Amino acid sequence: MSERLYTDLTDWYLLLDPTEDHEEEAALFAAALRSAVVGDCVTLLELGAGAGNNAHFLRESFACTLVDLSARMLALSQARHPDCEHLVGDMRTVRLGRQFDAVVIHDALTYLCASEDLYAMGRTVAEHLRPGGAAVLSPDSVRESFVETSELHAAEDGDRALRTLEWSFDPDPADTEFRADYVFALRRGDEVEVVHDHHRCGLFPVAAWIACLEAAGLIVQLWPRPLDGLEPPHGYWDQMLVARKPMESK
Repeated sequence: MSERLYTDLTDWYLLLDPTEDHEEEAALFAAALRSAVVGDCVTLLELGAGAGNNAHFLRESFACTLVDLSARMLALSQARHPDCEHLVGDMRTVRLGRQFDAVVIHDALTYLCASEDLYAMGRTVAEHLRPGGAAVLSPDSVRESFVETSELHAAEDGDRALRTLEWSFDPDPADTEFRADYVFALRRGDEVEVVHDHHRCGLFPVAAWIACLEAAGLIVQLWPRPLDGLEPPHGYWDQMLVARKPMESK
Protein backbone atom coordinates (compact mmCIF):
# COMPACT_ATOMS: atom_id res chain seq x y z
CA MET A 1 0.00 0.00 0.00
CA SER A 2 1.33 3.46 -0.89
CA GLU A 3 1.43 6.70 1.09
CA ARG A 4 -0.02 5.19 4.27
CA LEU A 5 1.69 7.99 6.17
CA TYR A 6 -1.20 10.24 5.11
CA THR A 7 -4.00 7.75 5.70
CA ASP A 8 -3.98 5.02 8.35
CA LEU A 9 -0.58 6.02 9.81
CA THR A 10 -1.31 9.71 10.42
CA ASP A 11 -1.33 9.16 14.20
CA TRP A 12 2.42 8.64 13.90
CA TYR A 13 3.14 11.58 11.61
CA LEU A 14 4.25 14.14 14.18
CA LEU A 15 6.72 11.67 15.65
CA LEU A 16 8.36 11.39 12.24
CA ASP A 17 8.15 15.10 11.38
CA PRO A 18 8.16 17.23 14.57
CA THR A 19 6.67 20.71 14.34
CA GLU A 20 9.72 22.37 15.89
CA ASP A 21 11.84 21.28 12.92
CA HIS A 22 9.91 23.74 10.74
CA GLU A 23 10.48 26.98 12.65
CA GLU A 24 13.56 28.09 10.71
CA GLU A 25 12.06 27.40 7.30
CA ALA A 26 8.73 29.05 8.16
CA ALA A 27 10.67 32.17 9.12
CA LEU A 28 12.37 32.11 5.71
CA PHE A 29 8.99 31.82 3.98
CA ALA A 30 7.59 34.76 5.95
CA ALA A 31 10.60 36.97 5.23
CA ALA A 32 10.50 36.21 1.50
CA LEU A 33 6.79 36.99 1.34
CA ARG A 34 7.17 40.30 3.16
CA SER A 35 9.86 41.30 0.67
CA ALA A 36 7.94 40.22 -2.42
CA VAL A 37 4.32 41.19 -1.72
CA VAL A 38 3.26 44.66 -2.84
CA GLY A 39 1.18 46.29 -0.10
CA ASP A 40 -0.25 44.55 2.95
CA CYS A 41 0.67 40.93 3.53
CA VAL A 42 -2.01 39.56 5.85
CA THR A 43 -3.90 36.66 4.29
CA LEU A 44 -2.09 33.44 3.44
CA LEU A 45 -3.14 30.26 1.64
CA GLU A 46 -1.03 27.15 2.18
CA LEU A 47 -1.58 24.39 -0.35
CA GLY A 48 -0.59 20.91 0.78
CA ALA A 49 -0.53 22.12 4.37
CA GLY A 50 -0.49 18.62 5.88
CA ALA A 51 -0.37 18.55 9.67
CA GLY A 52 0.09 22.32 9.87
CA ASN A 53 3.77 22.34 10.80
CA ASN A 54 4.51 25.46 8.76
CA ALA A 55 1.25 27.12 9.73
CA HIS A 56 2.07 26.60 13.40
CA PHE A 57 4.58 29.44 12.98
CA LEU A 58 3.11 31.35 10.02
CA ARG A 59 -0.19 31.93 11.84
CA GLU A 60 1.68 34.27 14.20
CA SER A 61 2.00 36.74 11.30
CA PHE A 62 -0.76 35.78 8.84
CA ALA A 63 -4.43 34.80 8.75
CA CYS A 64 -3.98 31.27 7.40
CA THR A 65 -6.22 29.13 5.20
CA LEU A 66 -4.89 25.57 4.97
CA VAL A 67 -5.72 23.16 2.14
CA ASP A 68 -4.67 19.53 1.89
CA LEU A 69 -5.79 16.45 0.00
CA SER A 70 -5.78 14.31 3.17
CA ALA A 71 -8.64 14.94 5.59
CA ARG A 72 -6.75 12.97 8.24
CA MET A 73 -3.71 15.20 7.97
CA LEU A 74 -5.87 18.31 8.16
CA ALA A 75 -7.51 16.91 11.29
CA LEU A 76 -4.07 16.81 12.95
CA SER A 77 -3.63 20.49 12.17
CA GLN A 78 -7.16 21.53 13.08
CA ALA A 79 -6.85 20.01 16.54
CA ARG A 80 -3.79 22.17 17.21
CA HIS A 81 -4.64 25.28 15.19
CA PRO A 82 -8.37 26.05 15.52
CA ASP A 83 -7.61 29.67 14.61
CA CYS A 84 -6.79 28.59 11.01
CA GLU A 85 -9.30 27.73 8.31
CA HIS A 86 -8.98 24.11 7.09
CA LEU A 87 -10.30 22.85 3.74
CA VAL A 88 -9.86 19.55 1.91
CA GLY A 89 -8.64 20.09 -1.65
CA ASP A 90 -6.09 19.23 -4.33
CA MET A 91 -3.52 21.92 -5.22
CA ARG A 92 -4.02 21.08 -8.90
CA THR A 93 -7.76 21.68 -8.99
CA VAL A 94 -9.00 23.50 -5.89
CA ARG A 95 -10.77 26.81 -6.50
CA LEU A 96 -11.84 28.78 -3.43
CA GLY A 97 -13.33 31.74 -5.29
CA ARG A 98 -11.18 34.28 -3.44
CA GLN A 99 -7.68 35.69 -3.52
CA PHE A 100 -4.94 36.01 -0.94
CA ASP A 101 -1.94 38.22 -0.31
CA ALA A 102 0.34 35.19 -0.16
CA VAL A 103 0.50 31.51 -1.08
CA VAL A 104 2.91 28.92 0.34
CA ILE A 105 3.60 25.39 -0.90
CA HIS A 106 6.32 23.33 0.73
CA ASP A 107 7.17 19.64 0.44
CA ALA A 108 3.72 18.60 -0.82
CA LEU A 109 5.15 19.66 -4.18
CA THR A 110 7.05 16.36 -4.05
CA TYR A 111 3.88 14.52 -5.08
CA LEU A 112 3.51 16.31 -8.42
CA CYS A 113 4.85 13.63 -10.75
CA ALA A 114 3.92 14.77 -14.26
CA SER A 115 4.51 17.99 -16.17
CA GLU A 116 0.77 18.63 -16.42
CA ASP A 117 0.60 18.49 -12.62
CA LEU A 118 3.12 21.35 -12.40
CA TYR A 119 1.15 23.52 -14.80
CA ALA A 120 -2.15 22.79 -13.02
CA MET A 121 -0.56 23.77 -9.71
CA GLY A 122 0.79 26.97 -11.28
CA ARG A 123 -2.69 27.95 -12.45
CA THR A 124 -4.06 27.32 -8.96
CA VAL A 125 -1.43 29.59 -7.43
CA ALA A 126 -2.13 32.39 -9.91
CA GLU A 127 -5.90 32.04 -9.46
CA HIS A 128 -5.62 32.54 -5.69
CA LEU A 129 -3.14 35.44 -5.62
CA ARG A 130 -4.34 39.00 -5.68
CA PRO A 131 -2.46 41.40 -7.99
CA GLY A 132 0.76 42.28 -6.22
CA GLY A 133 0.57 39.13 -4.09
CA ALA A 134 3.35 36.57 -4.00
CA ALA A 135 3.88 32.85 -3.55
CA VAL A 136 6.74 30.87 -2.06
CA LEU A 137 7.28 27.37 -3.45
CA SER A 138 9.89 25.16 -1.84
CA PRO A 139 10.35 21.77 -3.51
CA ASP A 140 12.82 19.72 -1.50
CA SER A 141 14.26 17.98 -4.55
CA VAL A 142 15.13 19.12 -8.06
CA ARG A 143 16.86 17.18 -10.80
CA GLU A 144 20.08 19.21 -10.49
CA SER A 145 20.64 18.47 -6.79
CA PHE A 146 19.06 15.04 -6.32
CA VAL A 147 21.22 12.27 -4.90
CA GLU A 148 20.26 8.90 -3.48
CA THR A 149 19.90 9.17 0.30
CA SER A 150 18.98 7.03 3.26
CA GLU A 151 18.16 8.32 6.73
CA LEU A 152 17.26 6.91 10.11
CA HIS A 153 14.67 8.53 12.39
CA ALA A 154 13.85 7.74 16.00
CA ALA A 155 11.27 9.26 18.33
CA GLU A 156 9.26 8.42 21.45
CA ASP A 157 6.03 9.73 22.95
CA GLY A 158 4.85 8.07 26.16
CA ASP A 159 4.33 4.37 25.51
CA ARG A 160 4.77 4.86 21.76
CA ALA A 161 8.06 4.72 19.89
CA LEU A 162 8.97 4.94 16.22
CA ARG A 163 12.05 3.84 14.29
CA THR A 164 12.18 4.65 10.59
CA LEU A 165 14.42 4.02 7.63
CA GLU A 166 13.75 6.48 4.79
CA TRP A 167 15.37 5.64 1.44
CA SER A 168 15.06 7.90 -1.62
CA PHE A 169 16.42 6.81 -4.99
CA ASP A 170 15.82 7.26 -8.71
CA PRO A 171 15.28 3.99 -10.60
CA ASP A 172 15.01 5.72 -13.99
CA PRO A 173 16.87 9.03 -14.48
CA ALA A 174 15.12 9.44 -17.85
CA ASP A 175 11.69 10.03 -16.30
CA THR A 176 10.28 12.69 -13.94
CA GLU A 177 9.97 10.55 -10.81
CA PHE A 178 11.91 9.14 -7.92
CA ARG A 179 10.94 6.72 -5.15
CA ALA A 180 10.84 7.31 -1.42
CA ASP A 181 10.44 4.13 0.61
CA TYR A 182 9.86 4.06 4.35
CA VAL A 183 10.21 1.13 6.70
CA PHE A 184 8.47 1.88 9.99
CA ALA A 185 8.88 -0.07 13.22
CA LEU A 186 5.97 1.15 15.36
CA ARG A 187 5.82 0.20 19.03
CA ARG A 188 2.87 0.63 21.38
CA GLY A 189 3.75 -0.76 24.78
CA ASP A 190 5.35 -4.13 24.06
CA GLU A 191 3.64 -4.59 20.66
CA VAL A 192 5.71 -3.82 17.55
CA GLU A 193 4.38 -3.53 13.97
CA VAL A 194 6.66 -3.24 10.94
CA VAL A 195 5.27 -1.39 7.91
CA HIS A 196 6.64 -0.68 4.43
CA ASP A 197 5.28 2.52 2.89
CA HIS A 198 6.05 3.41 -0.76
CA HIS A 199 5.83 6.99 -2.05
CA ARG A 200 5.91 8.01 -5.72
CA CYS A 201 7.54 11.44 -6.04
CA GLY A 202 8.21 13.94 -8.82
CA LEU A 203 11.64 15.12 -9.93
CA PHE A 204 11.99 18.08 -12.31
CA PRO A 205 14.76 20.51 -13.30
CA VAL A 206 14.60 24.04 -11.93
CA ALA A 207 13.66 25.34 -15.38
CA ALA A 208 10.46 23.27 -15.33
CA TRP A 209 9.36 24.82 -12.03
CA ILE A 210 10.01 28.31 -13.37
CA ALA A 211 8.20 27.57 -16.65
CA CYS A 212 4.99 26.36 -15.02
CA LEU A 213 4.73 29.53 -12.93
CA GLU A 214 5.61 31.89 -15.77
CA ALA A 215 3.00 30.16 -17.95
CA ALA A 216 0.42 31.15 -15.33
CA GLY A 217 1.46 34.81 -15.66
CA LEU A 218 3.67 35.04 -12.58
CA ILE A 219 7.06 36.75 -12.26
CA VAL A 220 9.55 34.27 -10.81
CA GLN A 221 12.82 34.67 -8.98
CA LEU A 222 15.03 32.26 -7.07
CA TRP A 223 15.50 32.89 -3.36
CA PRO A 224 18.18 31.40 -1.09
CA ARG A 225 17.07 28.72 1.37
CA PRO A 226 20.02 28.28 3.74
CA LEU A 227 19.03 25.66 6.30
CA ASP A 228 21.15 24.09 9.00
CA GLY A 229 21.81 20.40 8.50
CA LEU A 230 20.84 20.31 4.81
CA GLU A 231 24.31 20.50 3.30
CA PRO A 232 25.19 18.39 0.24
CA PRO A 233 25.29 15.44 -0.34
CA HIS A 234 21.91 15.26 1.38
CA GLY A 235 20.28 16.32 -1.89
CA TYR A 236 17.91 19.02 -0.69
CA TRP A 237 17.69 22.06 -2.94
CA ASP A 238 19.14 25.12 -1.18
CA GLN A 239 16.89 27.62 -3.02
CA MET A 240 13.17 28.25 -3.35
CA LEU A 241 10.94 29.97 -5.88
CA VAL A 242 9.23 33.29 -5.19
CA ALA A 243 6.49 34.07 -7.73
CA ARG A 244 4.72 37.44 -7.79
CA LYS A 245 1.47 38.27 -9.56
CA PRO A 246 1.81 41.54 -11.53
CA MET A 247 -0.29 44.52 -10.54
CA GLU A 248 -3.30 45.10 -12.73
CA SER A 249 -2.90 47.58 -15.55
CA LYS A 250 -4.54 50.96 -15.02
